[in-house]
Amino acid sequence: MPNIIEITDFSAPALDVYARLTEAQLLNREHPAQGLFIAESPKVIERALDAGCVPVSLLMQREHIEGQAREVIRRCGDVPVYTAALDVLTALTGFQLTRGVLCAMRRPKLRNTEEVCTGARRIAVLEHVVNPTNVGAIFRSAAALHMDAVLLTPECSNPLYRRAVRVSMGTVFQIPWAFLESVSQLQQLGFKTVALALREDALDLRDPRLASEERLAILLGAEGDGLAPQTIADCDYTVRIPMSHGVDSLNVAAASAVAFWQLGCVNDAAGGA
Repeated sequence: MPNIIEITDFSAPALDVYARLTEAQLLNREHPAQGLFIAESPKVIERALDAGCVPVSLLMQREHIEGQAREVIRRCGDVPVYTAALDVLTALTGFQLTRGVLCAMRRPKLRNTEEVCTGARRIAVLEHVVNPTNVGAIFRSAAALHMDAVLLTPECSNPLYRRAVRVSMGTVFQIPWAFLESVSQLQQLGFKTVALALREDALDLRDPRLASEERLAILLGAEGDGLAPQTIADCDYTVRIPMSHGVDSLNVAAASAVAFWQLGCVNDAAGGA
């Protein structure tokens, strides 16, 4: 039987995770094993469960208990299911619930670069991308467009921040990711590195030499500033997306989708597929 708990006290400590804890507090850098994240909507929660994430509690509109959240509740076992009417939940959380269902979950143990790159042939690398919306959108494109893993520099927004998880539609649980220390680490693992940068001497993204590389790491930089000059200098290739109508750049999330689409399939150019 599900453990249904009607919300009567907004100040209950069990609800802090949904209403009062900041992303930094949820991350819990001092005690990472105790870190939490919030997954929103049944589809995203199910993808997190499929990836082995451990639920702590659920928060939802009352009507969803026997509706769209029924399977999620079943899969979460006997964890507390906090519930109330929509207007009450909106007052508690401070915003309209996405599809009326939230789940607090334990953060999985972080993987390392070598682990997520094992067997990978195409990976995305994010440098100092601090906007969680962009991080989530890039993950969604990476999962859809044939990237095998995503690596992030430590300055990036964490992929398990609530907005990143929501925008990614749960693909942060489907594609392996880790934090990266240096570009040279990728080259030591056998990847050719591709910097997306607005430089006149850059190769066209459609250059067949890129698609014919056995292992590629595609590097994308911060919103506005792009990749650091030293990062570009350290890469094997510098490329740019050909554009028209005087447009000189794309949002990093849009640029990632174009790059992943062009470079995601291994050896298409060489094999004539």
